[in-house]
Amino acid sequence: MSEGPRYDVAAVRAFARQLFEAAGLASDKIDSVVRSLVTADMMGHTTHGLAIAPWYLQEARSGAMALHGEPEVLSDRGACVAWNGRRLPGAWLIDRAIDVALERIEAHGVVTCTIANGYHTGALATYLPRLTERGLMVVLACSGPAHSGVAPFGGTRGVFTPNPLAAGMPSGGDPVLLDISCSITTIKRSTQVAKAGGRLPGQWVMDAHGEPTDDPAVLLQGDGSLLPVGGLDHGHKGYAMALLVESLTQGLSGYGRRDGPTGTVMNTFLQVLDPAAFGGRCAFTDETDWLIEACHANPPRPGVDRVRVPGDQAMARQRTALAEGVVLDQAILDGLAPYASACGLALPQALNQRDAQTA
Repeated sequence: MSEGPRYDVAAVRAFARQLFEAAGLASDKIDSVVRSLVTADMMGHTTHGLAIAPWYLQEARSGAMALHGEPEVLSDRGACVAWNGRRLPGAWLIDRAIDVALERIEAHGVVTCTIANGYHTGALATYLPRLTERGLMVVLACSGPAHSGVAPFGGTRGVFTPNPLAAGMPSGGDPVLLDISCSITTIKRSTQVAKAGGRLPGQWVMDAHGEPTDDPAVLLQGDGSLLPVGGLDHGHKGYAMALLVESLTQGLSGYGRRDGPTGTVMNTFLQVLDPAAFGGRCAFTDETDWLIEACHANPPRPGVDRVRVPGDQAMARQRTALAEGVVLDQAILDGLAPYASACGLALPQALNQRDAQTA
């Protein structure tokens, strides 16, 4: 993550909230959306932070994202819940599903919720700490049944979306936070790099003839696709993961690609597990602590300062953002400027600029 000007987190959240209020999003849903986007920037998941807020605002105003309402309950067996998200904001739907899980976890030990036909969810890692800080393990996955862009291993046409799979494991300190996708990179990152006229770090895209390339524009020109994790060599691994996520998010929800959805549609799978219902919370965190320490203490290979575990950087960046401000690239503010101007809002000032004016 490149360094840049830092902005007060509370000021950025308040600014983003005003933008979504002007777009007509219901007040109870704004907090979830803003928290997801700003936390993504704080953690370093900048492709899913405020950079996509203009798209959200446009979708809110066009009606593509529902602004009001509740999910439709398709099934509720206590420990198992299925909703039709009715194109409501994915961040709010996930927060609501977490609320349900927290209400029921003591009685059931494991609570699972599927959400079909919701709107975009943002970065899955942003939701995990709410559960890990309570000593709970969480598995979270999503897919976009209306879109494709990732080819099955051995094929040349996109079938899947990047289908992220995330998990949070509590420990005695920082949790382990896993957020990976079945493709080598994401469509959003590829699009951003292509618009900037850049190249990807490796041959992560495949053209219509099955030839790999580092040119992300190939993905946007029609028949190109992203390679699954593992690439041409071990891409069967990412392919298998994509099939798993499709089953969790679409098969279990009863709504998916074969139904022919259009527009921005996200299906989500959330499962919360209480270690107390199994071997015990203390035993779980003791084991996690041991594994984390074993990884941290592992002798690093040349060029590596220290072996990390997933979530180390995200949690460290979040603490730094809270203490010193969140890094926002100028391109993010440029993208939000027209919406701020239409609302009569001033863009947030960088902390060093604000300090200079008050000195």
